[in-house]
Amino acid sequence: MTEIYLIRHIQAEGNLYRAMQGHWNGAPTELGLRQREALAERFRDVAVDELWSSDLTRARVTASALQKYHSLPLHTDPGLREINVGPWEGQFFGNLRHDKRELLEAFAQHPSRWQIDGAETYADVMARVSAAVRAICAHNDGRTVAIVSHGVSIRCFLGKELGLDVDDRTALPLGDNTAVSHLFFENGVFTADYLNDCSHLAALGHRDGSRPPELRDEPLDFQHDAAYYTQCYADAWITAHGNLEGFSSESYLCSAREHQRHESRAVLKLFRDEESVGLLDLDTRRGAHALYGWISLLYLNAETRHQGLGIQLLGRAILYYKTHGRRAIRLHVAEDNRSAVQFYRRWGFRVLGSERNDLGKLLLMEKRLEADHA
Repeated sequence: MTEIYLIRHIQAEGNLYRAMQGHWNGAPTELGLRQREALAERFRDVAVDELWSSDLTRARVTASALQKYHSLPLHTDPGLREINVGPWEGQFFGNLRHDKRELLEAFAQHPSRWQIDGAETYADVMARVSAAVRAICAHNDGRTVAIVSHGVSIRCFLGKELGLDVDDRTALPLGDNTAVSHLFFENGVFTADYLNDCSHLAALGHRDGSRPPELRDEPLDFQHDAAYYTQCYADAWITAHGNLEGFSSESYLCSAREHQRHESRAVLKLFRDEESVGLLDLDTRRGAHALYGWISLLYLNAETRHQGLGIQLLGRAILYYKTHGRRAIRLHVAEDNRSAVQFYRRWGFRVLGSERNDLGKLLLMEKRLEADHA
C-alpha cells in the first residue's frame, strides 16, 4: 500500500489577479509564501519518504514547504501540471465571462463538456495526471509520498480514481490553495481518508472560496470616453492633492492618447459587469531603456475602493510589463495620499526617492518583477 498526500499549490499571481493560469508560469504571491509556511508546519512531524510536484514554479515552491523539516529531494513531473487552456492562458476571468460567457460557465459548471481549440479537455487531464500519480505509487509501495499539483488537475484525478462526477461541484469541489487530500493506493485502487483540507490555514484567516468580483477591461475609446478619462484623472488628482490646483486636463488627455497610439492596450477602462469602475493608463515607452515600466494612472471610483479590486488593475500592469521583459514597475504617488501609499507598499512597492513641488511631496515607488520560469 502507498500512502499519498495530494496537495494543491500555494496562491500564485493568476489566483490573485483573477486570471487563467494553466501552464502559464506566474510567481507565488506574498500570501502564497505565508501559506507555504503554514503547510510546512502542518507536515513538520509527518513522515514522508518521497516528494513530487508539477514542474511549474508555483508547485515547486509549494513542495519546498516539506523540505523545511525533511531532507527530501524534489522530483518533478510535467504530467502533474495544470490543465493547458490554450488561448485562454493568462486571460482575465472578467474578460472571459463577458466575451465567452457560455464557454466559461461550461468550464466551471460542466467541465466534462468543455472544449476549445488548442486546449486540453478534462478527459485529457484525467488520463495524464492519473498516469503520473499511478507511476509514482508503483515505485513507492509501502511508503508515503507527497505530491503537489494544481486545482483542476487534482479535481480531474479525484474524479477519475474515486468515481466522483467532475460536473458535481458539491460532491467534488475545487480545493483551495494548499488544500491537502489524504489517499491510499492498494491493489490498483485509490481510497480517501479526507479531501481538500485547509485546517492549517486557520491562523491566516482563511475563508473557503472567498474572492472579490472579477473585473473586465476594454481599451478606452477616446472618441466617446475622453470626458470619462478626464473625470477619473481629476478625481484621482483631488484624492491625491485635495484640490485641482495644477491639474491640466488637456495635457494628461493628450499623453494618454499618445500612450494608446503606441500600444493599443495601454489605456484600459475597467468594468464590474456593465458598470464602469476605473481606469489603468500605462506609459509603455517610459523606462523601456532601463527595463522598467511606468504606471501613469491607476484609478478606481470611490464606490469600489477598499473592496480588494485594486490588485486586479495592478495585476494587469504587472502581467503586461512582465510579458514585455521589464524587470520593475515604477510610479509617482503623493506622500499625503496615505491610502495609495499603503496600497502600493502592500503589493511590494518601495520608495526609491522623492521630489517636492508646489503641490507637495511626490514619492517615486518601484516594484521589482520576478521573472517567470518555465
